[in-house]
Amino acid sequence: MTLDRFRPLASRVLNPFVNASVRVGLTPNAVSVTAFALAFGAGVAFSFADTTPWLAMGGAVLVFCNGWLDLLDGALARRLNVASSTGDLLDHVLDRYADIVVLVGLAAGSDQYELGLAAVTGVLMTSYLGTQAAAVGLDRVYGGVLGRADRLALIGIGGVLYTLVPGRFYNLTVIGWLLVLFAVVGHLTAVQRFYHAIAALDG
Repeated sequence: MTLDRFRPLASRVLNPFVNASVRVGLTPNAVSVTAFALAFGAGVAFSFADTTPWLAMGGAVLVFCNGWLDLLDGALARRLNVASSTGDLLDHVLDRYADIVVLVGLAAGSDQYELGLAAVTGVLMTSYLGTQAAAVGLDRVYGGVLGRADRLALIGIGGVLYTLVPGRFYNLTVIGWLLVLFAVVGHLTAVQRFYHAIAALDG
């Protein structure tokens, strides 16, 4: 289960948005910064979801927009032929901070800080193993049980469901169970990526 395998299809769908971005003079770095700002807004919205459930819907919309812009910045860089290591570094650093602020917001809004900590570490280790593979000479790894695209999609869906069904199930809200999923599957995905990298290096 990983949406990252559909990146080529998403790239084709992005073409009209890339064309529009070129016309208005947007730069890839500006898109990356805007994507992070949306993620920050999503984290703030989620943090107040316990008292104002409809804010979870707003957070979900902002997360979907963040994911879309996260695809757009790379496509725009390739179109403008300005792809660089600096831009790639900026994009990945902002993505990690985006993951952190969104998950912290989910933890605060559900009052599940322990689960939030476990989810953050799982997500960060998943991303770390993906890029570390490239650091040791392999291709960057996007596979595993749960990639970033999957996480963003699940957070968006979870935000919508929480707005519609804000109650608790076995003492956890929809958002609480989402954190459980990220905590467990995030670390499992990290282990999968580690195994893949080790196998490729030994092969």
